[in-house]
Amino acid sequence: MQMLDLLIKNGRVIDPESHTDAQRHIGVTNGKISVIEEIWGSKLQGIQEIDATGLIVSPGFIDLHSHGQDIENYKVQAMDGVTTALELEIGTADVDEWYDIRKNKTPINYGVSSGHIPARISVMEGGFSLIPSKDAAHRPAKEAELKNILETMRVGLKRGGLAVGFGLQYTPAASRIEIIEAFKIAKEFSAPCHVHIRGMGNPPDKGNKLGAIESIQEVIANATITGAALHIVHISSVGLSVTENLLEIVENANLNGLDITTECYPYSAGMTLIESAIFDEGWQENLGVNYENLLWPSTGEVLNKSSFEKYRSQGGMVVVNFIPETSVIASVKSPLTSIATDGWLKNSKGHPRTSGSYAKLLGEFVRENKDMTLMDAIRKSSLMPAQRLEQRAPDFLGKGRIKVGADADICIFDPGQVIDNSTYSNPSATSVGFHHVIVGGVPLVIEGVLKDNLFPGKAARAPII
Repeated sequence: MQMLDLLIKNGRVIDPESHTDAQRHIGVTNGKISVIEEIWGSKLQGIQEIDATGLIVSPGFIDLHSHGQDIENYKVQAMDGVTTALELEIGTADVDEWYDIRKNKTPINYGVSSGHIPARISVMEGGFSLIPSKDAAHRPAKEAELKNILETMRVGLKRGGLAVGFGLQYTPAASRIEIIEAFKIAKEFSAPCHVHIRGMGNPPDKGNKLGAIESIQEVIANATITGAALHIVHISSVGLSVTENLLEIVENANLNGLDITTECYPYSAGMTLIESAIFDEGWQENLGVNYENLLWPSTGEVLNKSSFEKYRSQGGMVVVNFIPETSVIASVKSPLTSIATDGWLKNSKGHPRTSGSYAKLLGEFVRENKDMTLMDAIRKSSLMPAQRLEQRAPDFLGKGRIKVGADADICIFDPGQVIDNSTYSNPSATSVGFHHVIVGGVPLVIEGVLKDNLFPGKAARAPII
């Protein structure tokens, strides 16, 4: 009998694609799941063995929206069951360089989009920043600049970018025509458009202000015009009080033949950069908040007018408490949403969603509140994200599933104990209940402890042409 590289014994295997929910042994060879057997009478043996009695064995979680693409963030995400973390909303202007920097240096799998924002910054300002605050945000592109922006995005897709990323609220000067042309490029490469829409909520005195309804109509029209697939990011933090309306719009658009997906995180606060266009004049009315709704993570202080102006001039991350709890619950429970963190920590400061989203889903929404089944929560965290990307990047056909031939990206957790520990005052506190996390067949978390200096993560990338 061939000795397996890794044998996971006696676990309760939950696979959302096959709807399997049964006790099984899983064998891993050369980074792939090579055998799945019933436990009775099995003679399987492994060089390494994990006894998963009493634990759930599921596909590793895939985060479609992770801004923290460095070791600090990869580590806390691994402790939350994440085996693949992707930067698809903002993306990059240089796909080759982005992947090269991370090769053989990451504990979990990684991937990136060809991004409209970084392309705009590169062409109109030079250099790179996560979110623009100068010309790339506030000036329409000249004809030659637009040509270069679009070509930068096209090259990024040729080099294997997983999607096309847009942050339309951060680039208010980008014209409707510019965005339609970018959607056409996405369609050319069968790449989904991952979009932060232009407006939020339902501003009471709209005037020229865009709310979420008008903004979602824009990108659905773009998808209809071009035939591109569409993914709307963090639907509850753009929908706010009209989140359920947005979900209904997405559902009906799909019923009428479009390809639209969406995501959410299970928290009632968002986080962004204070110097961004979101906080341009009129932000209180647009967001429905005031200074007391803003938290500065690096100090823990609630802002006032004076501190807001000080920090806006220097720049940095700010937490915004503005999502109605009813909208959080509606989005998490919706069968349309996958779970994505929109996470980013810097020097252990940031938002607790970075390190706690999946444990919070499993511990609070499944076990405590019974808002959904364990199968549904695992589907939202693994299979649904993989399905969003598999047409563009066929490697994702081997992720988000427990089946023979799939990548051995596996999460093993205790359904009775899993819970998030991260808070707004301690956002880097890691989750508990994830006993083992396996990346490409390599045990990265063992008995709840992350192994240091282990880098089994691989590039999640579309074919290069």
